[in-house]
Amino acid sequence: MGRKGRSVTLSLSDGDKAQLEQLALDFDMTWGDRANISKLIEAIARKTLTIAKNHDWTTERIEALSQARMLLVDKGKIQDAIAIAKLLISRSELTIPMRREIEKFLDRDIRPWRVQVERFINRQQPFRLSYQDAAENLWQFTVHYAKIVPREEREYLECWCVETTGSKDLPEFEHNRTLRLDRITEAAVSAVKASWRDGLDAMEVEMRLYGGLAAGYRSKQGRDILVEWQSEPPQTLKVVRRITSTFWFERAILRYGADCEVVGPTAVREKMGAIARSMAQRYQT
Repeated sequence: MGRKGRSVTLSLSDGDKAQLEQLALDFDMTWGDRANISKLIEAIARKTLTIAKNHDWTTERIEALSQARMLLVDKGKIQDAIAIAKLLISRSELTIPMRREIEKFLDRDIRPWRVQVERFINRQQPFRLSYQDAAENLWQFTVHYAKIVPREEREYLECWCVETTGSKDLPEFEHNRTLRLDRITEAAVSAVKASWRDGLDAMEVEMRLYGGLAAGYRSKQGRDILVEWQSEPPQTLKVVRRITSTFWFERAILRYGADCEVVGPTAVREKMGAIARSMAQRYQT
């Protein structure tokens, strides 16, 4: 007497059969060393092996999640960014460059002090840290505001510190520091009793953009306060930008060359002028 209800006959092409056998091998559904299609189907029926669509996410959804991940990184919420990265990496719709970038992000070394710094930032809790600069000098900073920011393939802690010794920026920015995360000394982060600040010290800088740069310029969201065309001279774009460091401001606009002129404040204009003169002198010699 046959086993009624236990047998299923499948009509498959050789190609489909080969695909099922390969799936059975991939999921270790075997009889001895041979693929067992029946075992594969049984696992699917009992939901010990789940079938799910993995090719139906739109490009817009992928891009939105990728942008959300980067925004979380900018805000210092690394654990949330990691959660989104793991969700994205499980999808088959990712482009190869995006997959490589996310894999690189997930491969980073997340040390205990890094998690502690993020917790202090999220709780708006002032803290103290030890930092070793490029010359191997050890510094102590008391931080009243901070955020983790990616810049030029590195991550930095942009922070407002009580200590001003060693600052090379303008007096207006002497409390602002940009510290490389990989130079924060291990196990040297601790909370302090103090008030959290709303942000870094900042100032508005006015620039004039000319020629092709003016025509092709795109406003920097979150940084440019005003972008408007000027009647004199023609084809001149006025840009007012909020900055917290002349160092990063210089690196951002030097690539614009002679098509960018810093109008003010005077201290920033003079600093950029000194850089331009030094560059000119170097080329003359």
